[in-house]
Amino acid sequence: MSAKNSDEKNSKLYLLLNLGLLSALGPFVTDFYLPALPGLVGVFSTTSSLVQLSITCSLIGLAFGQLLMGPLSDKYGRKRILQLSLGLFIIATIACLLAWDIYSFITFRLAQGIAGSGGIVIARSIVADLFEGEELAKFFALLGVVQGLAPICAPIFGGILLQYTNWHGIFSVLLALGVLLFATILFFKESLPKQRRISGGFLESFSFLHILKNKQFMLYALTQGFAMGIMFSFIGASSFIFEEHFGLNELECGLCFAGVALCISIGAGSTPLFKSEYRALKVGIIGIFVCGICTFLVLNSNPSLLFTEIGFGMTIVFLGLVLPTSSALAMELERKNAGNASAILGFVIFAFGGIIAPLTSIGENIFIATSVIIGICCVSVGILGFFALKGAKD
Repeated sequence: MSAKNSDEKNSKLYLLLNLGLLSALGPFVTDFYLPALPGLVGVFSTTSSLVQLSITCSLIGLAFGQLLMGPLSDKYGRKRILQLSLGLFIIATIACLLAWDIYSFITFRLAQGIAGSGGIVIARSIVADLFEGEELAKFFALLGVVQGLAPICAPIFGGILLQYTNWHGIFSVLLALGVLLFATILFFKESLPKQRRISGGFLESFSFLHILKNKQFMLYALTQGFAMGIMFSFIGASSFIFEEHFGLNELECGLCFAGVALCISIGAGSTPLFKSEYRALKVGIIGIFVCGICTFLVLNSNPSLLFTEIGFGMTIVFLGLVLPTSSALAMELERKNAGNASAILGFVIFAFGGIIAPLTSIGENIFIATSVIIGICCVSVGILGFFALKGAKD
């Protein structure tokens, strides 16, 4: 089934652009100010660990916020909850701009993550509302390409902005993005009609237990979570590796980060070349396992900047294959509870991110800490992915 072609439905171009931007809120919230992280240590007279904690709290907000926004959208409709979350995002971003110390900044970043979660979880739900089968997989692949552009653009724009302004300028742009999305969503045509919404009381909209018992769904979710753990370890360590270890400036750091992030789009964009999402997922899982092990070895051998970039980049290419295919296969299994299912997928991803990102700062050598995390994640992807593929249908 494809999206219905009528005057009461949005065009595929509108959906792709707006859902892509909504999905990109998460990467923008975490990545846009990455080049400013070392500078924030001085701004707030604090430590690098506390500055990195602001990433962790935003990721925790993105994780738990989806558990709220997803089910609510199943009960009250996608558009209404989307407008609520974007309104809260605007308020939280203004609060970040007014932060007076690192602790208030961390608190407001948590609120910003919770508010921004609505765009991520509801975007996936809308796709599941309107598409299925091969068209669902293709749309997730296209969405993956658009999402891949966010971490490419975010650090580059952040680095460029820091040449002319400070971290306030970065968050002002985030504020403008929130306002723009709030305005464009006014034209969104509701994708979940009232007869398909969850009925009953407020608490009845939270139907997580049924989904958690779906073994195949959870295998996809956990495979995706550990795969994203590799990306989040790179996010948490990249600024300190590129700026403090290799001595790059903020713009050069952004370009190096963008080079790795571009690989997500390359991987996601290549998924339609495979005959099925099952085969694309299989290649992605094998690729992450092999390249992840290689990256682990590279990071433990006092690598050059080039080999560091190549190691991360090759692994992230296969991450680009895993994300859209595992999302499509998982959402197909729980189409009737799309909001709740999308919430669980998103929670797993960002919960992993919130746990993993700060772990890269443990110990004196960030290369060793990052390599250990990547090693654990790629082995876990290999094991969980094997069982997920075993239970799937080609």
